Amino acid sequence: MGTSWPAEWPTTPRQIAVTTDAAITAARSADGEQFVEEIENLRLLPFEQVTLVHAGVVRALLEDLHPDGFSGDDIQDALTRVAGAALVWLPGLDISALAAVLTGSLGLTEMSDDAQRIGQSEYLRSAVLVMTDLLATADASPHGYLKAAIAEIARAETVEMP
Repeated sequence: MGTSWPAEWPTTPRQIAVTTDAAITAARSADGEQFVEEIENLRLLPFEQVTLVHAGVVRALLEDLHPDGFSGDDIQDALTRVAGAALVWLPGLDISALAAVLTGSLGLTEMSDDAQRIGQSEYLRSAVLVMTDLLATADASPHGYLKAAIAEIARAETVEMP
C-alpha cells in the first residue's frame, strides 16, 4: 500500500514482501477473511523462499527485542503473547505451529521438517502471527525487517562457496 520496495528486486522477493506485508496488516486488524486470503496468496509463492524471509524477520525482531540475548523464558513469553492475541479471532489455532516457527527461525529445529509435519498453510499462518506480535511488541513496521531479510538472503546467495 504505498510502500516502495527496491526496484532491483526480482519478482518473487517483491511478491513475498508485498504479500507478507498484506498478511501482517490483516492480522493486525484481526480481519480473519482477509488474513486467510493473504495466507493463501503466500502459499502460492515458493514456500522455501517465503519461510527463509519470514525466519529472517522473526530472528531479527527477537534479536532487537532482546539485545543482551534471549532465554527460553523469552521465547515462552512470545509464544504466550501470540497465542493469547490470536486465539481471540482465530479459533483452532495450532500452538505447536507457533512454537515451531519460533524454534525454526532460531535454527533449533529444521523448518522444512516442521512445515511438513504441520502443513504449509498452518506454518505460514503461524509465521505471520509471530511476526505480527513481535512487530507490535517492538512497535515497528514490517518494511525494514522484510527489506533486511531479503537483502541478507540475496547477499548469502551471491557469496560463492569454496
